[in-house]
Amino acid sequence: MTAEFLDLPAIEGARTLEVRWIFPGQVEAATTRWFDRFPTAMESREDAYLLDPYLRGLSVKIRGGGPLEVKVYRGSPGILDIAGRARGRMEFWQKWSFPCDLPDQGSVDPVGWIPVRKQRRISVSSPAGRPGRATLTRPAGEPGCAVELTEIRMGGEAWWTLGFEATGPVGLLRRELEATTALVFADALPAGVEFGSGSSKSYAEWLGLRPDMASVADA
Repeated sequence: MTAEFLDLPAIEGARTLEVRWIFPGQVEAATTRWFDRFPTAMESREDAYLLDPYLRGLSVKIRGGGPLEVKVYRGSPGILDIAGRARGRMEFWQKWSFPCDLPDQGSVDPVGWIPVRKQRRISVSSPAGRPGRATLTRPAGEPGCAVELTEIRMGGEAWWTLGFEATGPVGLLRRELEATTALVFADALPAGVEFGSGSSKSYAEWLGLRPDMASVADA
């Protein structure tokens, strides 16, 4: 992935380090039980992602009908490799959030946007990967890493994802991500589940790979 839209105003957004895997179909009950050994908070929401125009290296969404979130890809420090358990691309992102008042669209989705419904299980680790707590929010600037297991419905299709997002001082992001992924993947994976590099991608990349996005991406 390359970032093409980096000339933003000098406003400091939150820097994160993330790794994510996305799979087609329903999440299996065994995977849910594997994840639920940690304390989790539950959240259901619908996000709207901007797909047209296609903006490589930039993710724009309206989060749950509320704030507008803009994320810019800031490069990768390399591959997360947990032997026999997981392999995925780590990605730096910078995120801004803005208040957003939407006009009433009724049942019609705005042109260029796609709704993505999410049922999320979320746990947040303390610094250095100590056991997590069930929460949907973290104090600003506090080091730690959130892990989520999310069921997705989009365009009549079912998908699911496991994702990690480390926040806090930039110099600690990789340590927090690696400590939390090591904790989560310490237990054996459910049979048939593989967190390989082929399934490792951000929401922005995944949405950009949709068949109906091919003509937009090539424009």
